[in-house]
Amino acid sequence: MTDKNEPPKRPQSSAQGANVGWTAVGYLIAGIGVWGGIGYLVDLWLDVPMHFGLMIGMMLGMAGAVYLIVKKLGA
Repeated sequence: MTDKNEPPKRPQSSAQGANVGWTAVGYLIAGIGVWGGIGYLVDLWLDVPMHFGLMIGMMLGMAGAVYLIVKKLGA
């Protein structure tokens, strides 16, 4: 039996699933791009060789994007 306070669940259409997928891809691209850009600017400011700031920024951006995907789009 279902609880009377719980609304019935509707099946998700393929268009809604595609929107969720594109949202996740957008979070990943934006996170990596923004934080990678910040890392690159830190590299230029501190004159760091081998672009360590860029690499660290991209990893932080990816981790933050995965966190947002799980938090906002996860079940």
